[in-house]
Amino acid sequence: MSEQELNAAEAANAGAEQAAGKEIMPSLEELLRQAELQSQEHHDAWLRAKAEAENARRRAADEVEKARKFALDKFSGDLLAVKDSLEAALATGGNASIENLLSGVELTLKQLAGVFEKNHIVEVNPLGEKFDPNCHQAIAMVDGEGEANSVAQVLQKGYLLNERVLRPAMVMVTKPRGD
Repeated sequence: MSEQELNAAEAANAGAEQAAGKEIMPSLEELLRQAELQSQEHHDAWLRAKAEAENARRRAADEVEKARKFALDKFSGDLLAVKDSLEAALATGGNASIENLLSGVELTLKQLAGVFEKNHIVEVNPLGEKFDPNCHQAIAMVDGEGEANSVAQVLQKGYLLNERVLRPAMVMVTKPRGD
């Protein structure tokens, strides 16, 4: 074989290998089409995830609004029984004796205390305790027996709702000695 024939055979071999390589390796157009399809799939998945997140946000906002709107639903229902008792007492008119009215008011107060307990409202009566500005509102300082800066008199009880001050107790506090 001559050198020219050898070069021609090598070129033919190289062409055959190249042709075989084209069959194994997809064309650039095919790669681009696959990349575009994959890109579209990712875009669609992103749009679905975005819509799902927006729907979850809307549902959460609706639930928060319902919770805010109906938060007092149970408490209000419990208070209706207390109101009914007070109306029943007033409906008796002047026919009830003082003892019966007093008994009815005591029962209604017990009913209200039950509603408070059920709804985690705790009464604060700090008589004799150390003054705490977080739970008590001092109205005045008075001379008195006992430890200085302690509650000498409770003018109005305080209340806690789930251990948070709902209303501070209005109190009078003993003066420190020597003032």
